[in-house]
Amino acid sequence: MWNTHLLLPLGMHIPDGFLSVPVALAWWVLTVIAVGFALRQVGTTLHEHQIPLMGVMAAFIFAAQMLNFPVMGGTSGHLLGGALAALLLGPWAAVLVMACVVALQALLFQDGGLLALGANIFNMGVATALIGAYVGAPLLRMLGGQRWGLVLVGFATAWLSVMVAATLTSMQLVLSGLSAAVVFPAMLFVHLFIGVGEGLITVAALGFVLTTRPDLVTTMASYLNPATMQRPLDRRSVLGVTGGGLMFAVGAALLSPLASGDPDGLERVAEDQGFLDRALDPFFNLLPDYTLPGLDGPISTIIAGLIGLFIVFGLVYGLTLLLRGRNQERV
Repeated sequence: MWNTHLLLPLGMHIPDGFLSVPVALAWWVLTVIAVGFALRQVGTTLHEHQIPLMGVMAAFIFAAQMLNFPVMGGTSGHLLGGALAALLLGPWAAVLVMACVVALQALLFQDGGLLALGANIFNMGVATALIGAYVGAPLLRMLGGQRWGLVLVGFATAWLSVMVAATLTSMQLVLSGLSAAVVFPAMLFVHLFIGVGEGLITVAALGFVLTTRPDLVTTMASYLNPATMQRPLDRRSVLGVTGGGLMFAVGAALLSPLASGDPDGLERVAEDQGFLDRALDPFFNLLPDYTLPGLDGPISTIIAGLIGLFIVFGLVYGLTLLLRGRNQERV
């Protein structure tokens, strides 16, 4: 069975064994459809200035997800990031960013099961991105793009995205045989508080980006200052954005040893409600629990985090370049 002392999941990463095979496969189908549609949409609508921002966003979200924060009663949470990515990039670019982050976490760090990967991508990536884009963005438009509205909308959208992800996870667990009367109240209660942390981090990140480089965003910049969408990025700006963004992501990775060691929301619920032992060992171990095998201490976590950070940056950056190139060939 799953060794909870060595392989702790982060956030709402569902390990194999929690979901029945039919439920896991059903969400694989939904996720493949959603990611396939996202690839098509991004391939036809991708702006040049989104290419570095998508890679940097993936790196930042990956690093930020390593920073668990305490919330209540010996439980921790961390940024999901889907709503943040959607508000900055639009829905389908955000879906691709989140899919790459969650998939890398499962494949390289065994954070979440392979059979459950479809559900994890859908819950933490697809659903949160759609909430950010189709709830948050219209609300900001209704408020006239006011900066005070950014605080309200950013927080509310991020909080709601966590609750939606928790609800989906609960529903999948219930469909897999667990009691709805047990799972739903426990999951939703603890994620009420985790969502507050998500909201605060999202507001801080949005405020920083829109204060320093509003020309880099699509959805929100068009509300705050439509003229910024007409200014193309020169080579120096692209390099500055990429380098500066990676520095922030690296900084988050360097702080990862300071993350709370308390169990996250899903693990806490599974432990308290008696279904933690359903989790299965991963099929293989590469960098389990975000550490390098044979290397102990904080340096192991930092190096493993930096490896993942640069891999996901390169993956998303390369994917966006490929999609952009194919779109230009069609034109």
